[in-house]
Amino acid sequence: MARVRVPVPVRWSDLDAYGHVNNAAMLTLLEEARIATFWAKGETASGTNVLAGGPDASSYTLVARQEIEYLAPLGHSHEPAVVELWIGRVGGASLDVCYELLSPTGQLAARAATSIVMVDADSGRPRRLDDDERRALAELEGDPIEFRRR
Repeated sequence: MARVRVPVPVRWSDLDAYGHVNNAAMLTLLEEARIATFWAKGETASGTNVLAGGPDASSYTLVARQEIEYLAPLGHSHEPAVVELWIGRVGGASLDVCYELLSPTGQLAARAATSIVMVDADSGRPRRLDDDERRALAELEGDPIEFRRR
């Protein structure tokens, strides 16, 4: 299984009163890595950048569900944290993006999964992933996250 590694800077505004990344800010770090990895840039998509993005896109990628398991506090550092992400499942009109967020020293800080639904911008209805999207996403498919507690 191939994983994409995306460096994400931790900003002062991400920290809580204890000096750790706030739980809501952690989801923002994962979102930034997901957009950098999957949103198409410009007229053509290359590599993993295959999902429509931005206000003029013909489709939207909407979050249907998110789950995160915090494993260690993540503090501020001048070095970026790293998000490793991959695809845990591809459905008809949806996919699950899986993540592991690592501190700059390599400590696993969190595991997470986001269910994304593809939605047609004009109708507001879910739309099926096309063959090009499926081919690009298949290169990143791996086992879904197994959370410790459910």
